[in-house]
Amino acid sequence: MENINEYLSQWADVYRQDLTTNIMPFWLKYGLDRVNGGVYTCVDRDGTLIDSTKSVWFQGRFAFVCAYAYNKVEKNPEWLAAAKSTIDFIEQHCIDTDGHMFFEVTATGEPIRKRRYVFSETFAAIAMSEYSLASGDKSYAEKALKMYHNIQRLISTPGLLPSKYCENVHMQGHSLTMILINTASRIREVIDAPDLTEQIDKSVAKLRKDFMHPEFNALLETVGPNGEFIDTINGRLINPGHCIETAWFILEEAKLRDWDKELVDTALTILDWSWKWGWDKTYGGITNFRDCKNYSPQDYAHDMKFWWPQCEAIIATLYAYEATKDEKYLDMHKQISDWTYTHFPDKEYGEWYGYLHMDGSVSQPAKGNLFKGPFHIPRMMVKCYDLCNEILK
Repeated sequence: MENINEYLSQWADVYRQDLTTNIMPFWLKYGLDRVNGGVYTCVDRDGTLIDSTKSVWFQGRFAFVCAYAYNKVEKNPEWLAAAKSTIDFIEQHCIDTDGHMFFEVTATGEPIRKRRYVFSETFAAIAMSEYSLASGDKSYAEKALKMYHNIQRLISTPGLLPSKYCENVHMQGHSLTMILINTASRIREVIDAPDLTEQIDKSVAKLRKDFMHPEFNALLETVGPNGEFIDTINGRLINPGHCIETAWFILEEAKLRDWDKELVDTALTILDWSWKWGWDKTYGGITNFRDCKNYSPQDYAHDMKFWWPQCEAIIATLYAYEATKDEKYLDMHKQISDWTYTHFPDKEYGEWYGYLHMDGSVSQPAKGNLFKGPFHIPRMMVKCYDLCNEILK
């Protein structure tokens, strides 16, 4: 690449411009519930509300993004107010009497559904910690830490959360291991408790020991209780976007530790493996699922291009370049960025499509549902705007 500084400056401008004039205005206009508090995410291509059901994990995700953008990009009071409104909605409506959060609620906050996960809790926790930074109100840091300790209680106490499988089946999943890295890291920004760093170290050690399988050059989604390879459809599953997200979580921690070599090596190994599995050499973009033995994946959306793996790859490749100054990663960043910005942005109605076919054509044009909303895209823009400026300095 001839002029790296020019390249990074141009992308920093794109991230900031897209965030401040497109993504955030779209969700403040069509998503923010100014009557009941919180945020709607089930909106059609033009922003029309198509379902007033509220995704609880998106309450935390949106509040986090608003506070994160406020902290890193622009002191926009509307963003700060939206974060506060959404956190208020979480506290008033989204936590059941047993301490376990709901998964879906109505527009006014009546419970609809609970699930066996603690992802609603993890996103609420990082929202509170980021809002504490943005507002200067330390009570939200304490709330975030309390939420984190409740997560630990829920996952470590037998019987509190329903099991996914029958009693005789013993497996562990990548999702919880990786999300606890990010949750602990974000909370530690505002309140330093020893068990936060301990959790990060524990998660990284588990990823290395149990989930990284060099015989397949892959980080697997599901393994046995001691990392055993399970030769089933679920046991062979690779989720490249998920693995790439894990890679940049680890790089973020490595950076805080003066680019700790072992952490950097772990992250780059995961990124390199997962890029090879995920990048579609025919059409471009990161695919959803692969089988580590190259059998046919079970999921019918295995070869589709979803919005969020592309966002994670944009962050991870930029982080990898910052860590190594190896232009290979900047070339990968250009590759994924060019493809993503060619296919996902909706030039007519704003925001981004979420679901593309294998060839990059639009599968369905809605801007949100219970799983897509204002999180991965704006988080990527804030994070990469920040990274570009750090590298330039």
